[in-house]
Amino acid sequence: MRKNQSLCKQIKSDKFSNQDYSIEIKPKHKMNKFDFNNKRFALIQNSENGQVNTETIFNYKQDNNLVTADYFGGSIKYGKIIAELKDDKLNMLYQCLTTDNELKAGKALAQIELTENGKIKLSLDWEWLTNGSEKGKSEYIEIE
Repeated sequence: MRKNQSLCKQIKSDKFSNQDYSIEIKPKHKMNKFDFNNKRFALIQNSENGQVNTETIFNYKQDNNLVTADYFGGSIKYGKIIAELKDDKLNMLYQCLTTDNELKAGKALAQIELTENGKIKLSLDWEWLTNGSEKGKSEYIEIE
C-alpha cells in the first residue's frame, strides 16, 4: 500500500502517526462547560432599581460562545440580550422596551454556577446605560 493510502485510512481516528507524519485533529471550537441553548430562566431576586420581575421569562439560545436571549413579561414588552460566554462568566449587553414604552439598555457581568440539582444559576452585576448609570444586582435560575 502506498503511503498516501495508508495516511488516508488512519485519518478516521483523532490521532495517528507513521514514520513520515504525525497529526492530531483538534475540535474547531472549544466545548463550553455550560449549555444555554433552548433554556428558560426566571428571576430569583433583583435590586429595587431593576426593571424585570418574577413575571419576566428569558428564552436563551447558544452558538458556541455566543449566547442570546429574548425576554418579556411583567413590565417588559420585549427585550434582547447578546452575550459572550467565557469560562464561567457571561459578558452581556441588553435592551428592552417596557410596558410604559420606555426604551432602556444596559450591560452586565453574570457569574454562572450549577445548583445541586444541575440547573444553571446566574448572578448578575448590572448597570443601566440609559437614564443615568444606576447599578444593581440580580439572580436568575433555569426553569422547565
